[in-house]
Amino acid sequence: MYIPKYEGSLRKFMVKVPEVIGECSGIEVFGRLIRSVVFTTDVSIIANCNGDAVIAVYPFVPQPVITQAIMHAANVPVFAGVGGGFTKGNRVLELAKNAEMQGAYGVVLNPRTSIETITSITNHIDLPVIATVVSENDDIDAYIRAGASILNVSASEDTAAVVKLIRSEFPDEAIIATGGPTDETIRSTIAAGANAITWTPPSSASVFKVLMDNYRLGLAED
Repeated sequence: MYIPKYEGSLRKFMVKVPEVIGECSGIEVFGRLIRSVVFTTDVSIIANCNGDAVIAVYPFVPQPVITQAIMHAANVPVFAGVGGGFTKGNRVLELAKNAEMQGAYGVVLNPRTSIETITSITNHIDLPVIATVVSENDDIDAYIRAGASILNVSASEDTAAVVKLIRSEFPDEAIIATGGPTDETIRSTIAAGANAITWTPPSSASVFKVLMDNYRLGLAED
């Protein structure tokens, strides 16, 4: 079916997710169907990317000001990281409450978050709680019983295998998973049972390098 398209003259230069991600079922969150989840905290990429959602996790102590900045730049749902690894207990709960008040569509917990913390969060907020899975040895059943609504599988080269294992044991659970660098790896993750795919976009520096190289060659347009 023909889909009319408008790109504009200034904003047509943007970062686009791989089209193959459109082959997965998606996950509906508050009426929004989400297939592609962009993994970045770079607000310039977030504001110029066509992903369905953003997963905002980063290797520092979660801070509401960072969540706020990302959601201000995004025109799509944001799944906000709230810790659960080094950041524990009541602090994680307060971060989750704050993310909900700021307008997040879900909160993302780090690997190995305690079951008590997951239970506490699910009892206090009305957002999907997203538990991160990094190995087939993670206690998936405990995460689900504690109230995790979505499983976020990030197991490097073993991701597709872990997704397949989860899907065989929990056929109805919502699964987001990293798709890897190629269309083939993304398709294998979808075939294993992922409902949505996390995709890492190029950095601003790498995009800018291509643009500057084109300027030097006289290929870029103003």
